Amino acid sequence: MPSPPPRKQAAGRSGWHGPERLGTARYSSVQLGTARHGMASIPAGLFAVYKPPGVSWCRVRDAVRARLLRELNEAPEPPPRQRIRFLPAAPGAGGEPGLVPTWVPVLAEHPLVRGPRFTQLKVGAGDRLDVKASGVFVLGVGHGNKLLTDRYHCHLTKVYTVGGLFGKVTEDFSDTGKLVEKATFDHITREKLERILAVIQGTNHKALLLHSNIDMKTQEAYELAVNGLIRPMGKSPPIITAIRCLQFALPEFQLEIYCVHETQQYLRKIVHEIGLELKSCAVCTQVRRIRDGVFTLDDALLRTQWNLQSIRNAISDCQLKVREELEKTLGHQDKSVPKMAHNNVAAR
Repeated sequence: MPSPPPRKQAAGRSGWHGPERLGTARYSSVQLGTARHGMASIPAGLFAVYKPPGVSWCRVRDAVRARLLRELNEAPEPPPRQRIRFLPAAPGAGGEPGLVPTWVPVLAEHPLVRGPRFTQLKVGAGDRLDVKASGVFVLGVGHGNKLLTDRYHCHLTKVYTVGGLFGKVTEDFSDTGKLVEKATFDHITREKLERILAVIQGTNHKALLLHSNIDMKTQEAYELAVNGLIRPMGKSPPIITAIRCLQFALPEFQLEIYCVHETQQYLRKIVHEIGLELKSCAVCTQVRRIRDGVFTLDDALLRTQWNLQSIRNAISDCQLKVREELEKTLGHQDKSVPKMAHNNVAAR
């Protein structure tokens, strides 16, 4: 019987056992950043893209997923498996006519018969941005979908730059909404604006301490404050942890806002309320997320970089920061839960 023809094997595999179904691969380590699937590799981890304004977050996610599927299917594949078939001997060949054992490829595994190897890929979305907002948008693929759940329980701080325009009121607090009212703004100064911002920050700081469930007279509270880990331990209303004025040139101004559990519409409403406190009115012209946990604008992939290689590199570059962030935050929460339970029992 003839010996089978040599075939290339995938790296790290003892042999090839036929096509695997999508979703059956197991991601044994986040540090690897990829999961082997035939000759292609599916990225596994967290990465950030830059979401432009005017586009919904689901369209961004779908565009990334479609690009990944296309490039995964274009990657080279291992040759099809070989099996023995008894075929008639070639005419004119020496010897008696009959059947000859021959190695032939399994046509059921041919791409033209089987179709695309990858047809589905789960890409999860982190904290979302509405249509009008832009900035850092975290996505997860493979094992990154579980990490997205862990990040959700971390209650991480996000940073925005928010633009405002004095003198107008609209129905949705944005500059593109239906105009409702106009007002004067010549009396507004930067000092008055910063006083209002200080009041907002002080009010939200009290709410932060209330929802953090931490006794501020303890050593633990001091250590958490030094490390910047005081944050809500569960669901809470939107909380602004810091706010400051970056630019002020009437009628326009720009704020930098650090917040937790926010929505972009909430930030637009804050701009509206600032205008009312200053005996005027204001609309929001821009909401741009510049930081989401450890992900910054420098980590966010632009539209031209939404490809397999760039995403794989982005996951590799950020995996250490993501792991440290999760260990630091979730470790603190694990220590705090028993203490909270002990305090509740003592109070009873």
